[in-house]
Amino acid sequence: MVMAKIGDEVVNQPLRLVVRFDYRGVNRPKGLFFSSKNVELIAEETRDNQAALLRNVPLQGVHIENIDTTSETYTIFDEEAGIQVAYAPALVTIRADMLEDVVRFILREEFRKLELLEPEQIVFNKYDLERFLFKVHDQFQSLQTALERRSSQR
Repeated sequence: MVMAKIGDEVVNQPLRLVVRFDYRGVNRPKGLFFSSKNVELIAEETRDNQAALLRNVPLQGVHIENIDTTSETYTIFDEEAGIQVAYAPALVTIRADMLEDVVRFILREEFRKLELLEPEQIVFNKYDLERFLFKVHDQFQSLQTALERRSSQR
């Protein structure tokens, strides 16, 4: 629980927030005679698969309250890669016991936006801030190691 300031009183309260993820869909040719899927369809399938994982895989300290996948899929032209890319947004409402439980969401490649719903004010002491910064560092190191492993396998 985070320490929240409500009026003049400091109480322990869980965090409630909405995280926006935009899942990417890229067209990859399947071969000379086979057509590939529509980039929007690929993005929507990725979003649906990730939403199912979020709903069905428990995360310690985190409760997924709602996953809204009704937002319109949008397409842009990626000038760097020279291809059309689609993004399928998902809004995930989360209740987390501690701020460091949210780090795993904001370090994802699909992360785009975060809106804190509750509490209105958070009180950090020295220990809380140190613990949060250490968790950010730890998650970032894990992500970097996974990316290095993935690139060395190619």
